[in-house]
Amino acid sequence: MSETEGTEATEGTPAARPHTGRRRNEAAHRAILDAALRLLAESDGTPVTIDAIARAAGVGKQTVYRWWPSKGAVLLDALTDRAGQDVSGPDTGDLRADLRAFVSTTFEAAQRDTTAPALRTVAREAARDPHLADLMRSFTATRRTALRELLTRGRERGELSADADPDLIADQVYGVFWYRFLLGHGPLDAGTAERLADSLLTGNAGGNAEANTAAKTEGKRGR
Repeated sequence: MSETEGTEATEGTPAARPHTGRRRNEAAHRAILDAALRLLAESDGTPVTIDAIARAAGVGKQTVYRWWPSKGAVLLDALTDRAGQDVSGPDTGDLRADLRAFVSTTFEAAQRDTTAPALRTVAREAARDPHLADLMRSFTATRRTALRELLTRGRERGELSADADPDLIADQVYGVFWYRFLLGHGPLDAGTAERLADSLLTGNAGGNAEANTAAKTEGKRGR
């Protein structure tokens, strides 16, 4: 059989489509992330292993290691992937609207049944498990970076004062979130998100933000 004949489909057998393997890889990747998040939520402090993740995802252990070097890397990717899907990082050119949307979706997404148990497990067990503590620090750092970028864009547009500290504002946003998420003493709803965003921007407003607010107020009066 010639080399050409060996690479062609035989009669009646369709040639393999290159994108079929890609779809299969994407499905396995998604199954692993979903399984890792589910196992973390159900673990109640019991260590989640690569073997358990592979079994739950219906793949071989080597398939997991193809993409991640350790279970911590899988769990971190699962958390950040879910947060990236659920929490919008808007860039409408209006810092107040963007911050309200970011905080509101952060609050709402963290309380979903698919996410809340995993976050509570990591937060609870991080105090006694160094690996989960590292995972928690890495995860929160990615979320702080997303918020800091949003705030920095607003400062560059003049909607935050030049001396406003994006890191301190991010601490205040996530301080409220974690305090209420873990203790449950107050709501994490859209109204809370809006009031929090407004109070933070009022104390750090730049000239453009004040002008925009005044213009909007004047426009409402003229209707």
